[in-house]
Amino acid sequence: MATFLSRLGRFAFRRRRLVALLWAVLLVGTGVLAGRAPAPPPNDFSMPGTEAQQAYDLLERSFPELNADGATARVVFRAEDGKVTDAETRRAVQETVRELGDGPQAVRVTDPYATRSVSEDGSTAYAQVSYGVPASELEESSREALQDTVERAGSPELTVEVGGNAVKAMAGGHASEALGLAVAAVVLVITFGSLLAAGLPLLTAVLGVGIGGLAIKVLAEPLGLGSTTSGLATMIGLAVGIDYALFVVSRYRAELARGRHREEAAAHAVGTAGSAVVFAGLTVIIALAGLGVVGIPLLTQMGLAAAGTVVIAVLIAVTLIPALLGLCGRRIGPARPRPRRRGEAGRPKPAMGVRWARFVVRRPVAVLLGGVALLGAIAVPAAALEMGLPGDESKPASTTQRRAYDLVAEGFGPGYNGPLTMVVQAEGGGSAREAARDVAGEISAREDVAAVGKPRLSRSGETAVLTVVPATAPASAETADLVHALREPALASDSHAHVLVAGSTAMNVDVSQKLSDALLPYLGLVVGLAFLLLIAVFRSLLVPLKAALGFLLSVLAGLGAVVAVFQWGWLSSLFGVAVRVVTAAAVIMVSVFAAFMGSDEQMLKTIGFGLAAAVLFDAFVVRMAIVPAVLALLGRRAWRLPRRLDRFVPDLDVEGERLERGLGGRTASAPGASLDAGPGPAVETAGSGGGRGSGG
Repeated sequence: MATFLSRLGRFAFRRRRLVALLWAVLLVGTGVLAGRAPAPPPNDFSMPGTEAQQAYDLLERSFPELNADGATARVVFRAEDGKVTDAETRRAVQETVRELGDGPQAVRVTDPYATRSVSEDGSTAYAQVSYGVPASELEESSREALQDTVERAGSPELTVEVGGNAVKAMAGGHASEALGLAVAAVVLVITFGSLLAAGLPLLTAVLGVGIGGLAIKVLAEPLGLGSTTSGLATMIGLAVGIDYALFVVSRYRAELARGRHREEAAAHAVGTAGSAVVFAGLTVIIALAGLGVVGIPLLTQMGLAAAGTVVIAVLIAVTLIPALLGLCGRRIGPARPRPRRRGEAGRPKPAMGVRWARFVVRRPVAVLLGGVALLGAIAVPAAALEMGLPGDESKPASTTQRRAYDLVAEGFGPGYNGPLTMVVQAEGGGSAREAARDVAGEISAREDVAAVGKPRLSRSGETAVLTVVPATAPASAETADLVHALREPALASDSHAHVLVAGSTAMNVDVSQKLSDALLPYLGLVVGLAFLLLIAVFRSLLVPLKAALGFLLSVLAGLGAVVAVFQWGWLSSLFGVAVRVVTAAAVIMVSVFAAFMGSDEQMLKTIGFGLAAAVLFDAFVVRMAIVPAVLALLGRRAWRLPRRLDRFVPDLDVEGERLERGLGGRTASAPGASLDAGPGPAVETAGSGGGRGSGG
């Protein structure tokens, strides 16, 4: 592997203008094709295999006029002085309802006085707006018309807020992403001490994300990629693109410092650091492509699109980077040792990293136990992880969606924010109307049900639909228990009917169950494949095992941090706002991932925080404490491979040992960066537990 990549790096360095031109042509070509490509299709929010999806499919066939998958908005009115039933306030509300009905793409608006959607104390009322197209197909003019109508209706006497998936998303997000890139730029400048050397990773990362994003747009229509597919691809592509280029450029400058010629230094950098980049990319690609195990089309699309950007980042690191290094010539010089303070005897003090490594080697057991205990404590909240789709309750309190949610909860009860839709079909040729009445009678007496609506028959008379309002909040465990209870076979058999439960709350319960069921198989697949790959890379069993366990510990700690912040609200106000090569890579990844916490999409915000936390723990606890401590304890045993496996495991030569032998020892090899599994930086410093061996 190292020999092949070294030749590739040498070719790219020699033919630098051709290689740079090919990448430029690729960028322009994808840009032209993207400009001619049709608009991406709507996001596929279907959840195959779930009861809620079956119910939605049945509703679409039986009640096409309901537009079950259409966008919705709930406009909430709150009288600040008096009641919404007062004559003047009532006129203002009904005028707003008429304006909402005249909005673009709106097909139906409920009158709160006709539907009795007025709270018992008369302070609050709400109207439901239904649109003829899904939220992903809703035109911007329709969202703006909705927002303008709500803003005009508000007054000191009448508070008007709006929630639902038809509401226009908050502006912002790009500023935080730019801040993340700025932090990465500062780290690169500090690491390299050169603006030009620091600019290469940023330039190539943006180029890779640009090509990836344009390619996604080109392939969106033929492959059915939704409009938000590129979000995760941008996040991952920026992070790994910067880091992979950082590794190659850093190694190139180190080789120059050891006296190699520029062409030889570029070839050696691609052969060694490039090998680590290739296998690091493979582990990330495995993790992203493995999202298909979950069985949710949107996650599968996002994972495959992000995996594609990782492939581009790897190719850029091993081809375009050496070409640009050749074009820059002497303007990118060798790494210079930084001046160090001298001790009492006049000798230079060891660097902080060296002092830390010596401390770990002297006290490996204490460091190992301390690191595991720390991450274990952070991972404890992961036991309370609730997986599902974010709703208006998860939005900041400053948004109109959250204020509308709170007004409904205060005026009517928390369950009105997530009503359930029950679809009833009579069995044995019976009456759907009678079956629906029996079902309503069965569940209306339950203490965890606040209200049950009147059944509505389809045109064929074979299907009925009724609304059930839980007594508890949509995301609560009690509401999930209610959904499961309504799906019990006993209810259907007692009513002699086929019953399905739908609605956003029921769908969220199904998604949560689907994610929970897929979590262990997903981790098993990703960790298992990465473990096999690392056996080939390290030609060892203990080092890949250590890497797999460290990866799982980092993931659990990251999930624990997500639960603490996004479920329990710890430090929520803080996070709601916006060296060594290994340390620099970690800081870059953390800054890029954390930047996406400013995204408008709650899913990207959560993913960004989770990845940033996992990388932080992986880089600064696992790799800088647990890993060296384990290697110090294992010694040379860490690098042994049983003889029975030695004959079957290929020697991939990731660290470039054959390159050194081919050079005849003309220059000493720099301590190589070696691959390790995990969500963080793909390299770790050489351990102190002895050299790597392949003997048994």
